[in-house]
Amino acid sequence: MVAATDIQAVPTAAQLKHGALSLPETIGQSIANIAPTLTPALNITVVAGLAGVGSWLSYLIATIGLVFVGASIATLAKRHPEAGSYFVYIGRNFGPMTGALAGWCMILAYITTAVAVVFGFPIFLGNFLAVFKITLSFPLLVLFGVAFLGLVAYAAFRDIQVSSRVGLVMETISIGIIIVITAIVVGKHGSVVDPKQLDIGHLKFGGVMSALTFAVFSFVGFESAATLAKESSNPRRNVPFAVIGSAVVAGIFFCIMAYCMVLGMSDNAGAIGASASPFADMTAKAGLPWAAAVVYFAAMISAFACALACINASSRMLYSMGRYQFLHRSMGLVHSTHKTPHIAVTVSALLVLVLFLALLPQGLLNGFGLAGTIATYGFVVVYFGVSLCAPVDLYRAGQMKPQHAVFGILGAALMAFVIFGSVVPFPAYPYNFLPPVFVIFILIGFVWFSVLKSKSPETLRLIANDMEG
Repeated sequence: MVAATDIQAVPTAAQLKHGALSLPETIGQSIANIAPTLTPALNITVVAGLAGVGSWLSYLIATIGLVFVGASIATLAKRHPEAGSYFVYIGRNFGPMTGALAGWCMILAYITTAVAVVFGFPIFLGNFLAVFKITLSFPLLVLFGVAFLGLVAYAAFRDIQVSSRVGLVMETISIGIIIVITAIVVGKHGSVVDPKQLDIGHLKFGGVMSALTFAVFSFVGFESAATLAKESSNPRRNVPFAVIGSAVVAGIFFCIMAYCMVLGMSDNAGAIGASASPFADMTAKAGLPWAAAVVYFAAMISAFACALACINASSRMLYSMGRYQFLHRSMGLVHSTHKTPHIAVTVSALLVLVLFLALLPQGLLNGFGLAGTIATYGFVVVYFGVSLCAPVDLYRAGQMKPQHAVFGILGAALMAFVIFGSVVPFPAYPYNFLPPVFVIFILIGFVWFSVLKSKSPETLRLIANDMEG
């Protein structure tokens, strides 16, 4: 461990590409990380299973809550446009240990989201090929998943500008495909008015609220544009716009898709909740079996964009924490040619691979669910912290207005409810292992940062200063 007097930013011959990302490219990071296409393709099953015909309402409530969270993130992003984002935001207001643990949680969240997407890719590939009566063996699907991860890692290693452009273009194409197919299905139905879904008084609000945890999972990643603040051309404008805008656009998309999919299944939300390929079932019911192939091809495109955004985000968190020796200083190195944090990218990809292989015995669908759930824990805990942090940060700067406090309180309240709802009632096997695993992960981080603080106190104090000015 280095001495306190030696603590300083890791000297590097190369730096990140400051100012390389335009507004659309910054938005591309958040949209790609949300991967809206994956919700109708797979994520909606859990929400529909719990909320039934009130699925659209679960997504609406989640949208409102996350827009409040996004507003808090936006105020912090304007004041602290740095690659460490949440690590820096929370640490400067609630203390360096809290900030370090926030960064620790976000690294876990981005890594495990990428793991979930790597599990999703062979599921989508299998659903795509099933339309053509082609079946791949489980080992072959796994090999495709590993190859998929290799391509993602290569793209993340090469160039952040290209990565963001690819993510935005691929996600736009896949969303467009989903919208067109859904419009065709609704057109065959004959009407967009569904009295059963719109009868608010008869919706099961217990199910609607229980489904909020999983509805929020559909949004996770909307905040990730903040991790690229150093590489955005105008971070004080671009990052807030990307964060809030992506939450609003994704939320509208999710509400409409949930409503239309339940409509397309003749209000049989239970069938969606029991399906591993809900969109294929909906298109088949509408007499459009060919559409499933198009949709799951779009889902594979979306999966690539999402995994790439996750690796980009996790590597920037590792970069920021490594740069100031919260983690190994090699995490703070930047490739001389590509201007990407190549060591952090490599470590991120290797962690995704290890977790993917470790969860394989659970099967592809369970692996997707397990990785996605643990990711949600990491995101929601940090969302809660950021919601509380924003008004405190503004108050200290003498800039707080009443609406800032309202946004923070409402965002924190919804996140607290999501945390509570994820453990009460306590989940069944194999999900019952996840809350203890997450707590152990936090404890490991706490012990590590406590040791770091005792051996080198100045390291943790750096978070309160201008770490990346």
